This record gives sequence, structure tokens and C-alpha cells, in this order.
Amino acid sequence: MKKDETTTGRRSLLRLAAALGATAAVGVFATDRLTGPDAPAPEAAPGAAPPAPPQAPPAPGTTGPQARAARLRPAAYRLQPMTGYAPPAFRKAMPPVRTRPFLHLTGVGRSMVLTFDDGPDPRYTPEILAILRRYDCRAMFFVCGEMAVDNQDLLKEMAEDGHVVGNHSWSHPLIPKLRPSRIRQELGTTSDVIEHALGAPPLWYRAPYGAWNKLSFEIGAELGMEPLAWTVDTLDWQVPPTDSIVRRVLNGAGPGVVVLNHDAGGNRSHSVAALKRYLPELLDSGYSITVPRR
Repeated sequence: MKKDETTTGRRSLLRLAAALGATAAVGVFATDRLTGPDAPAPEAAPGAAPPAPPQAPPAPGTTGPQARAARLRPAAYRLQPMTGYAPPAFRKAMPPVRTRPFLHLTGVGRSMVLTFDDGPDPRYTPEILAILRRYDCRAMFFVCGEMAVDNQDLLKEMAEDGHVVGNHSWSHPLIPKLRPSRIRQELGTTSDVIEHALGAPPLWYRAPYGAWNKLSFEIGAELGMEPLAWTVDTLDWQVPPTDSIVRRVLNGAGPGVVVLNHDAGGNRSHSVAALKRYLPELLDSGYSITVPRR
């Protein structure tokens, strides 16, 4: 009798082990089943106790990050801000430090870039903006801080029309002759004026007279700006006849060309008159007028 009882007990243990093994195998292959509130209730193993009834969720505030934060009281010094000022606004990562400025744009097809330096000047800039608006064209305006600070309405008009506002220093000095602190002041203060007027700092800058040096590239990059020079100089700063400005632009036209004009710094009536003539000719020749995007 004892031998039969022992044999029966062994058979029961073997059946139980097989059942447990089958249950484990089903668990491995069921990992792709639906989960979450819509998932069907799992089947109980043979002979297993029925599942416990669902419990009510914990009362609000007794668990989760807020409850843990309440239990972990910070030290007293952490309750005070480190400074009395708001954290700085997020800015994009600084661009690479260039060793030379961009002279033209690539990959823009049959497009050109028109740029205007030294402004804004209420005598000439509004008419230039009106001409560009008439032909639905965008341009770049490299402004001087000492002009921009008193004409922020023109900066806003530029931005509203989709033009790019760049940094051309504060007082138009010869950059290579300045100390590092002065270069930083010339560029940084102008960027501050632009950011105050438009809500964002400039992304491009141009050295006065096209005179760059290592420090200007480094400081410009620290301020988040890329350097842009030009391909075609209209020499309008010499106040030549309108015909001369038009001829230089049309003769120098080409894909990716950057044209240098001025909207301040002297008598720019010839620059305005030339724009009226060469802009429609460029468009009729199949060129589009664009601005770089960053």
C-alpha cells in the first residue's frame, strides 16, 4: 500500500511540475498581447486561487512625484534663488568660428541676395522698404546700433516684411584697430538693440569696411552670429551716378551673388533710384531675390 501511495504522490508532483512549466512557457510567448485597461483578464492556472479584487486608487496627494517632493524637504538655502534675476533666455548654440566671411550663397539656384548697410535712415530706408514690398522681395539690412537705437520702428518694419536684420557694429569703426573689449562692446550693444526691438538677437553680422580679424570672428560667434561679406560692391558709398550702380549690379548678377548697397551714411538717393531700376530687371531676367536661412 505504501508503495502505491508513493507512486501516486510522485505522479501528482510530475503533473504539477508540467503544469507550472506550461504556464511559464505561455508567459514568455504572451509578451505581445494587449496590455492596459482594455486587456483581457489573465486565465488562472489550474488549482490557483482566484485573483484578488481590484483595489481603489490611492487618495490624491498620497503618492507620485508631488508626494515624494513633499516628503523630501529641500534645505533652506535651496529655497532662495541664486540671483535676483530671471534665468537667461534660451539661445541657439554658437556657430563655428570662421576664418573668413561668407562671400556668396550656395545651393540657392538662380537667386541673389541684396544687402543694405549703415542704416536705418528715415530719409532713405522707408522708400527702399516700399520698393522691396512692391516686388515682394526680401533683403538683408546690416544696421549700426547708433542708427538703430533711434529708429526701432524701422527695424520692426523690416522684420514684419520678412527681411533679415544683421549687425554692422555700433559706430562703424575699423574693427582690427580695436581692443577686444571694444569689439565686444560694438557688436554686443548693437545686438542688444536689435533683440530689444525684435525679440531675438541677430544671426548675421558684417564688419564695417569689410575689415575682419580673428577677434571679430571669435566674438561674433560667441554672440551667435555668422559673418557675411559680399560678392558685388555697387560702390554707392562713393555717390556715383545712378547708371553706374545699375550697371555694376546687372554686370555682376549670378547665382548666389551677394550685392552690397547702403541705405545710410550719406546721400543715398542714387542708391534708392538704382534699386528701382535694377530690381525689376533682375526679376525679368529670371533671378529671385532671397535671404539666407539659419
